[in-house]
Amino acid sequence: MRDRTDILGLFEASAIAAGRVILDIYKAGADVRLKSDKSPVTEADEAAERVILDALSRALPGIPVVAEEEVAAGRIPDISGGRFILVDPLDGTREFIGGHDDFTVNIALIEDGTPVLGVVHAPALGALFLGGAGRAEKVKLDQADAIIARLPIAARKKSPSPAALVSRSHNCEATEAYIRKSEIMERKTVGSSLKFCLVAEGLADIYPRFGPTMEWDTAAGDAVLRAAGGMVSTEDGAPLTYGKRLAGLRAFENPPFIATGRPQERG
Repeated sequence: MRDRTDILGLFEASAIAAGRVILDIYKAGADVRLKSDKSPVTEADEAAERVILDALSRALPGIPVVAEEEVAAGRIPDISGGRFILVDPLDGTREFIGGHDDFTVNIALIEDGTPVLGVVHAPALGALFLGGAGRAEKVKLDQADAIIARLPIAARKKSPSPAALVSRSHNCEATEAYIRKSEIMERKTVGSSLKFCLVAEGLADIYPRFGPTMEWDTAAGDAVLRAAGGMVSTEDGAPLTYGKRLAGLRAFENPPFIATGRPQERG
């Protein structure tokens, strides 16, 4: 069995390979279709997922993989063993379609409901974030995807005037109500799972999300943020868990959550 460091390296290489495929299609222009749930999908989503699934099946044949487009096609593996991988081959498809660069590739390992390893790759930004196996890092890449630098990252302690991140394409009134109630004045609009990574990097304090998300949208970013000292919790303060079927929700659908940096130190 591979150890976590080896698996994290595999996730990193797979995400970078998928990112190359995505960028080629991004530059050429993608055809857009609607899935049965009316969400958009492109050939970049599908091609990137094939790259990742091929790499994972060869290297980790004993670990089931839950991937967004596979689930959309009705192919859901047995995850009752408690250890599985979540893949979102192109998070922020609307950003991708709209010509924004803040789309990502997400791969995470789940063990007993907890994201223990995660990689978030933003190919158009030349940045990759990883968390788990005792570290949280930001990896800088050049245009040929060669690694320029590996930088340790850590979430910052929440300030008295916190900065919030909100979704560009999926914001909702419940999220806005939470921000107003919390009297958060500073905010930035960002697409995809990069919001978790910006909190993990110490560039923001909180990412509240009350609109719908799926587990593959959040698991990798959640793993990065946890490794950086932050947390992702539900409204009642419990850690967000994975591999669940909540009452009234589809399998793999998340409840509302709040991603935060390090807690304020008590005097």
